[in-house]
Amino acid sequence: MKVFVVNSGSSSVKFQLFEMDNEQVIVKGIAQKIALSDSHISFKLCKNRESKKLAIPMKNHQEAIDAILTLLTDNHIISGKNDIDAIGHRLVHAGEHYHSAVVVTEDVLMRMTECNDLAPLHNPPNILGVRTCQKLFPETFQAGCFDTAFHQTMPDYSYIYPIDYAMYEKYKVRRYGFHGTSHLFVSCEAAKLLNTTTESLKIVSCHLGNGCSLTAVKHGKSIDTSMGLTPLEGVMMGTRSGDVDPGLIFFLEEKEGEDVASVKRLLNRKSGLKGVSGVSNDMRDVTAAREGGNDRARLAIDIFIYRLKKQIGSYAAAMEGVDTIVFTGGIGENNPEVRSRTLHGLSFLGVTLDEEKNKSIFGESAIISTPESKVKVVVIPTNEELVIARETVRLRNQQKSK
Repeated sequence: MKVFVVNSGSSSVKFQLFEMDNEQVIVKGIAQKIALSDSHISFKLCKNRESKKLAIPMKNHQEAIDAILTLLTDNHIISGKNDIDAIGHRLVHAGEHYHSAVVVTEDVLMRMTECNDLAPLHNPPNILGVRTCQKLFPETFQAGCFDTAFHQTMPDYSYIYPIDYAMYEKYKVRRYGFHGTSHLFVSCEAAKLLNTTTESLKIVSCHLGNGCSLTAVKHGKSIDTSMGLTPLEGVMMGTRSGDVDPGLIFFLEEKEGEDVASVKRLLNRKSGLKGVSGVSNDMRDVTAAREGGNDRARLAIDIFIYRLKKQIGSYAAAMEGVDTIVFTGGIGENNPEVRSRTLHGLSFLGVTLDEEKNKSIFGESAIISTPESKVKVVVIPTNEELVIARETVRLRNQQKSK
């Protein structure tokens, strides 16, 4: 059974094609810079590890997905659209409506549209990707996994903000959290690596990339997470500020004459690593700048690590202990310095890092704590697409059995 997993961004479409009989990735790639003059598709054939990058004009998402299908056909990966048995979509926000993966229906898309103001950078392109696939694959089963679903187990005292309760009643203003599919996957994989179950563990899961979030996973359930009503809250990120004093918004409006939209752009696109360093939102670039003597780059990294450490400590307190700390995402999987410096000083929690093992791990699953460490530290490459593919198969089989 072949499942096509689609993750639609504002100017990109990430994709993977799975053979679910053995859960193997056949091909994966990304169509980038849609509607721009230098649009292109990069993809990797996983069987022979051959990679290709092709300049292809793509005016919109439909042309992008059409181009992806043409490449899959031309490279003899599929003989045509009918070879694809089901499609799974990565979806971001549906408020409180869904606690697990769903069959994509008009009602689901309507609920997502209602949440566009909660995830303005993600929901509209997600919906566009679904609409495009519905048009191109009118008879094909389609399902979606929401980033917010895993966090629906949070208790009310964790997700309700301490503001006028009427705001929750009127607008459902609350903590929702994101990266849920990633946190679910890595917490389950960490338990397997440690030869136990998630139900027996208290895990702090650290998803660190351009977007960053930490989740407290207690006995298999999310009880708290750092992102909130929107993906802006929490720890420092590539271009997002994370937690700041809400009064900052009013201060900037008064001092700079900024309107709400301008402050919103500042906090979402001009802050974080990029805003502090003045260099880039990419940790690799910022690190290189620091090594070249750029003190603002040094400061950006110091803030990033300090805020991670604080968040881990707060979740250890919230769960009344911690058994496992998981690192995932582009930074979490590939940056030994961030892992080491974040954990430095956490020996009071029972963390002892194997520094030599930590330095050797890049993008692979491994235990990087010492054997005697009370808290196990693990690196797990995330695989949200596999979760989406599995859930798509489950829902398709469930529907067929009715």
